[in-house]
Amino acid sequence: MIESTEMTQPRELSQQQITVTAADIPLHCPMPSMKLWNTHPRVFLDVAVTGEAKCAYCGTVYKLIGPVKSGH
Repeated sequence: MIESTEMTQPRELSQQQITVTAADIPLHCPMPSMKLWNTHPRVFLDVAVTGEAKCAYCGTVYKLIGPVKSGH
């Protein structure tokens, strides 16, 4: 389950925070729900260790909620 702020503005202009769960791992940015004009090369982010990761391209912060199954 992914919860996000509105994704209609260019992401460089709006600092976004997206909440993700273990079902979203392996996590990558941009997410499939993001508009094509607002994308960058896909990067995988490790949120399982610290519970948070920031995309180096667009600055979107991903926060993990809930438990992560072992092996992730």
